Amino acid sequence: MTQSNERLRDAERTRAEVLSVATEVFADMGYSGARVDEIAQRTRTTKRMIYYYFGGKEQLYLAALENAYRGIRRAEQQLDVGGLPPADALRRLAHLTFDHHLEHVEFVRLVAIENIHRGESIRAIDAVQDMGKPAVSLLDRIIAQGQQQGVLRPEVTALDTHLLISSYCVFQIANQYTFSHLFDPEFTSPERREQMRTLIGDAVLAWARTA
Repeated sequence: MTQSNERLRDAERTRAEVLSVATEVFADMGYSGARVDEIAQRTRTTKRMIYYYFGGKEQLYLAALENAYRGIRRAEQQLDVGGLPPADALRRLAHLTFDHHLEHVEFVRLVAIENIHRGESIRAIDAVQDMGKPAVSLLDRIIAQGQQQGVLRPEVTALDTHLLISSYCVFQIANQYTFSHLFDPEFTSPERREQMRTLIGDAVLAWARTA
């Protein structure tokens, strides 16, 4: 490996590390509370290098937000449901979304923060809207196949299905502390999580299937 290639790989690793740590810090503290100094301290670089890679705190936040959305979109694109019946494919997608949100709580927190601020920052990321198209296209294909076979209701749409799945999966992370305190102390236990994972699949199919 040449020195230039090695330097390039080092730069890519450093940038990825900064992005990962920045995502955690922004998710924990929000944009206003996050400090680039802290992000630098938790990585193998300096504040000056962070500005070199990303341009500034705002650009770093936008990069973290975009990368978080890329994560769920990438997982959806890698989901192979081509050989499954439509009902099984919908259940698989619901489970994937549930698992991803549970494993990437920082994504949910960033989305919550962004909505508190009325989506001001996400509007500056042109790529985010395009990222969502494959997810809707996948649902479109699954639903169209199910409707052709007569197993899914004609009025079921990809957008409504996406909304139903996302709302449940976001709630179980965004509201876990208040919900567990008020209603269910076992809300975050592995057993309860598995029940909820099953429930979202059942709920989507109960709504989408023909009578």
